Amino acid sequence: MSHNPMLAAAIDQTRARLTRDGWCILRSALPAATIAALDAELAPAFAETPFCQGGFYGETTKRFGRLLARSDRMASLVQHAVVQGIAEAVLAPWCDCIQLNVAQAIAIHPGAPAQMPHRDQDMWRVPAGALECLLNVIWPLTPFRDENGATLVWSGTHGAAALDPPPASAGIAAAMDPGDALLFLGSTLHGAGANRTQEARRGLVVGYSLGWLKPYENQMLAYPPAVARAFAPELAALVGYRQHRPNLGNYEGQCPSILLDSDTVRPLAAIDALRPDQAALIADFAAAQRDAP
Repeated sequence: MSHNPMLAAAIDQTRARLTRDGWCILRSALPAATIAALDAELAPAFAETPFCQGGFYGETTKRFGRLLARSDRMASLVQHAVVQGIAEAVLAPWCDCIQLNVAQAIAIHPGAPAQMPHRDQDMWRVPAGALECLLNVIWPLTPFRDENGATLVWSGTHGAAALDPPPASAGIAAAMDPGDALLFLGSTLHGAGANRTQEARRGLVVGYSLGWLKPYENQMLAYPPAVARAFAPELAALVGYRQHRPNLGNYEGQCPSILLDSDTVRPLAAIDALRPDQAALIADFAAAQRDAP
């Protein structure tokens, strides 16, 4: 948790709303000018990207990833202090460290139907209601309104409520402006709304997941060492250049951050990266072996 009292208070207040309802909106999280500049940088990729295929992605929708490699401004979204602090606090009970799960741009074009309501963490076969695997954040690039397909969320459908029958009520359209951020848990029921206007609705989704899960976006391919070397160390760690104890995600038995130092690959000694309880068990076993007659 942050040692900055104002930041810690902002994290606690937002987290309280998030855990109560399963979602919340952080207003004016970033300057609108920052988001406008980012939208302009991504405009060529939106224009060049083909429409998706399949009923879930939506055939009137465009999606593309690798956003940290497309714009330096993305780091301010991915590493937003309040958002990342909330992600770490919410997911901490179930992991040693969090990871970036996805950074994806989405444009919902005119005529797009509403998306099927779903829970994002159902991508992993974890028991419903048992744990939180994911925190997703939607950053609008254009205004989100009910008529242009703003994300629909269902309050109180998170956590153990994921075991309940689907709600009969209509979802709440998360109306936002550029600079705002919609946070919702991986267990919260949600879906894109229908776009009934003549303009595309554009936004970005940034997701954080438990560090031991396979991420939605293959971060090592999205940001290979040659790209990640330009990242701040904390950002490189978030996209996967660190181990998750015990020894998960290693490279030749060491933290993959070693790949950020040089192109040269040399023989390496595998080094334990264990949880304290595991290290204690091994120490006790070794002591018992020494003391055995």
